[in-house]
Amino acid sequence: MKKLINDPRAVVDESVDGFGRAHADLVTVHIDPLFITRKQAPKPGKVGLVSGGGSGHEPLHAGYVGFGMLDAAVPGAVFTSPTPDQIIPATVAANSGAGVVHIVKNYTGDVLNFETAAEMAQAEGVDVRTVLVNDDVAVEDSLYTAGRRGVGGTVLVEKIAGAAAERGDDLDAVTAIGRRVNENVRTMGVALSACTVPHAGVPSFELGDDEIEIGIGIHGEPGRHRIPMENADGITDRLLAPILADLSPAPGDKVLLFVNGMGGTPASELYIVYRHAVGVLEAAGLVVERSLVGNYITALEMQGASISVLRLDDEMTALWDAPVHTPALRWGV
Repeated sequence: MKKLINDPRAVVDESVDGFGRAHADLVTVHIDPLFITRKQAPKPGKVGLVSGGGSGHEPLHAGYVGFGMLDAAVPGAVFTSPTPDQIIPATVAANSGAGVVHIVKNYTGDVLNFETAAEMAQAEGVDVRTVLVNDDVAVEDSLYTAGRRGVGGTVLVEKIAGAAAERGDDLDAVTAIGRRVNENVRTMGVALSACTVPHAGVPSFELGDDEIEIGIGIHGEPGRHRIPMENADGITDRLLAPILADLSPAPGDKVLLFVNGMGGTPASELYIVYRHAVGVLEAAGLVVERSLVGNYITALEMQGASISVLRLDDEMTALWDAPVHTPALRWGV
């Protein structure tokens, strides 16, 4: 294992410390328990947004704390849910009196711990709602979850719901738009190589030099099937087919196309995937209205990619375009 780390047991603490120092103008890092808030949070009268999950998926979630997205993020150990003891103070810190929305990826540990934290925060007088993200069309009832996994669509939910909260929408409206995004986004991923969790020291799964895993999860969970390596266009077709079959968009629908790297894939390769994906969507009569390409929700150094397709309406498009200023996503400000 070759990694730029010191003690494998200190990876998250040291990484978050460095993150906080690098972006001290945007975020504040809270220690013991560990969580991250937007600078000067909470914003008076604004619905708070809180998300979190296991570390190793950077820039998700801490990278999206700031204007137009999250008010707080809670990092767990690598590929491990944060604890309620972390989530509760993050929720309280994000509350201005207008309530808080938890954006939770559908993994068993995250769901249980955020549910517990929501109950405890409610007892402290915080009105909490939950948006559960389960956009992965690859498998149901995997090693990590009951039902579909929450993957790339999480970034889109956080951006669009964050913009709704920033413009002053109330708790019900922010929750509703977050759920609407989740209902209209589908994602599928592929792994070309495994990743290595620092404290484990060995790859999380094995792939032959000529093999790829279709439908992989963001923790290295098994996907739909393992096949011989193909070219980029062939792999892109395999990812898009189940997305479109499940989403069932109609000709003329406007969509956002999100091509995401899993941490170890060069941007040049992601744009090759995007190039072909646009052609497939346009051939199906869809209008690619917005796009996002890059490493936004990763699995450490895994080589691979995921494709997300979000069916847009006018409100979602306007909220996507709204200004955002976070460490990992910024435009319009």
